[in-house]
Amino acid sequence: MKHTFPALLALAACSCAFAAEPLPIVNVTADFRDVPDTEFASSITVIGGAEVIARDARHLEELLNLAPNVNFAAGASRGRFYQVRGIGERSQFVDPINPSVGLMIDGVNFSGLGNAGTLLDVQQVEVLRGPQGTRFGANALAGMINIRSNEPTEEFEGSVSAGVGNYDSYVASAVLSGPLAQDLLGRLAVQQYRSDGFIENDYLGRDDTNDRDELTLRGKLLWQASDRLTLDTTLTLIDVDNGYDAFSLDNNRHTLSDQPGVDTQQTHALALHADWNANARFRVDATLAVEQTEVEYGYDEDWTNTEICEGLACDSDDWGFDWWYSSTDTYFRERDSLQFDLRLISTEDGKLFGQLEWVTGLYAIDQREDLRREFFDWDLGSPTTFASQYDSTRIAWYGELAAPLSERLTLSTGIRVEDFSSDYDDLRGVSASPDETLWGGEISLEFQADDNTMIYGLVSRGFKTGGVNGDALGKAEQNNFDPAVIGFLNSRLVFDTEVAHNFEVGLKGDYLQDRLQLRLAAFHMERDHVQLKGWYNEGPLFVGYTDNGAAGTNRGLELQAGFQPIDTLNLFAAIGWLDTEIEDFFILDGDTLINQTGRDQAHAPHYQFNIGADLQLNSALAARIELDGRDSFYYSDSHDQQSKSYALLHASITYTLGDLVLRLWGRNLTDKDYTVRGFYFANDPREFYEDDQAYTQLGDPRTCGLTATYNF
Repeated sequence: MKHTFPALLALAACSCAFAAEPLPIVNVTADFRDVPDTEFASSITVIGGAEVIARDARHLEELLNLAPNVNFAAGASRGRFYQVRGIGERSQFVDPINPSVGLMIDGVNFSGLGNAGTLLDVQQVEVLRGPQGTRFGANALAGMINIRSNEPTEEFEGSVSAGVGNYDSYVASAVLSGPLAQDLLGRLAVQQYRSDGFIENDYLGRDDTNDRDELTLRGKLLWQASDRLTLDTTLTLIDVDNGYDAFSLDNNRHTLSDQPGVDTQQTHALALHADWNANARFRVDATLAVEQTEVEYGYDEDWTNTEICEGLACDSDDWGFDWWYSSTDTYFRERDSLQFDLRLISTEDGKLFGQLEWVTGLYAIDQREDLRREFFDWDLGSPTTFASQYDSTRIAWYGELAAPLSERLTLSTGIRVEDFSSDYDDLRGVSASPDETLWGGEISLEFQADDNTMIYGLVSRGFKTGGVNGDALGKAEQNNFDPAVIGFLNSRLVFDTEVAHNFEVGLKGDYLQDRLQLRLAAFHMERDHVQLKGWYNEGPLFVGYTDNGAAGTNRGLELQAGFQPIDTLNLFAAIGWLDTEIEDFFILDGDTLINQTGRDQAHAPHYQFNIGADLQLNSALAARIELDGRDSFYYSDSHDQQSKSYALLHASITYTLGDLVLRLWGRNLTDKDYTVRGFYFANDPREFYEDDQAYTQLGDPRTCGLTATYNF
């Protein structure tokens, strides 16, 4: 056996002699070069396509528990907002946002469009944790989620799949892949997922007001234009037509709304990619992408109906006026984005001084986001429309060098300089034009301790651009809020850029003849001018704004392990521990400023875990069982309401008969109630709107189904 650490030798000594196939090594595609994850000097989780299928996952929210220290927030039909290591947005209403956690799908930047995270024909999902200041810049202060779909194949192949489940759900998909002509390969994949959802609207007598209707279509072409040039094209259509009726006055899955909302997204994206071996010294990697998206997000603002008080203490017959209010709030967004990324990557012959690997590149993105909001204006006493326009441009240069200091020690450095400019205008007359030059990067040391073990140390700097609180100020002025409140919001019209410094050490190793995999990371992050969400409520009126705290601290541990004691059994675990703190962040409660210093950050549970096993019972029958869960966490930085800790049990049984695969699956098998979003305000007319209350959105209950797939 090759030399390993004493602790691993002890573990090996305790293991009986057995034969097993080595666990597979996966490549990371989000780096400048595709590299094995054992050579990627940063904390990352790579979820393969087989795991996506085993969970029968149709959206990212059904996968993220596999990655330590990753959370998500709903407040919509899906978990559209992501948090990594306690950092990330939890909602978007009026104002434009720059996401802390980016989302890339087949080379296209979908950051801020979480409904796009449907899972169709997926090769792998990569969750990068910590600032990605060199690779991705402003969209990856906390991390990046990178989804890669399967590539066209040289041999003709395909599959058709259909499945049914409880809550009147069904899914149908098909994939065709293979050669189309000489040196031209193609792949076409389509999936339709439909479910009535898990809410019963008792007032309307319906069980589909929170339904899911998601269509994904993807086409790929790969042309080997010459021995040195490869061109590929990806065309993506995502059509999400979901309902949104998730909040109940009684915090259960029975709603009383008379005007259920919607959560739709129509996206068209085209990515053109070229890989050109320009000469013996470097190759050129270029991507041009166009993305156009229309989003409609709306809800019944009162969560009730006009008959809510009949026969109760708040009955209008007893008071002479209605205690209830009735209104809807709907947001229509159109986003157009043009992205270009051009990089030069050194070859073996192109190393500087014969030793230094290098990368240099230019990135540009021009994005326009138009908003139209239709809502009830309480000051005017009538429905009204609000509109805003936000244009932003980012142009960046980046570079990376890797220098071998010895046979086993490598020093890597990277830097990114990004010029950001934007213009915001709205119908209330609020305008602002934040612009600045930002920089980030990283320095890492990689030490190959032996043939099995890589140890790394990393210092990285990430950044997230500032923005505008146009809605909060305009709404407060229009509705004649107290002058002190208007003054408070006016001083926060523009909020500052946030910067995060990440200090990380880690170990990646494959032991026992590659039957044991360990991935361990410890990190400490210091956040400057931390961007936090605050809320101010005045009766049924509320405004949300982003403010800068002086600082924040996020530190923790991340462990991922896989162990295959015998050919037929694979054990796996992912465990995260997280400790966070807010410093010098003030919220407005009435006319009082409250200092939140010392409190945990929102959506940052102290622990999170996923443990399980894959068992091959015989040549045809396989089973998977897993348990994942997380600690309680605060719903918001502006109040102290918390979720409860929970653990969810999932399982699947797969039967393979030639080219036919049958899979019986179940998630949350114990039907555990858990929450994915929470608010705190007064919204119950039955209580005369007297006291603020915590209102929560429940995650998916027990779901189960049967899926059949035929491969050819």
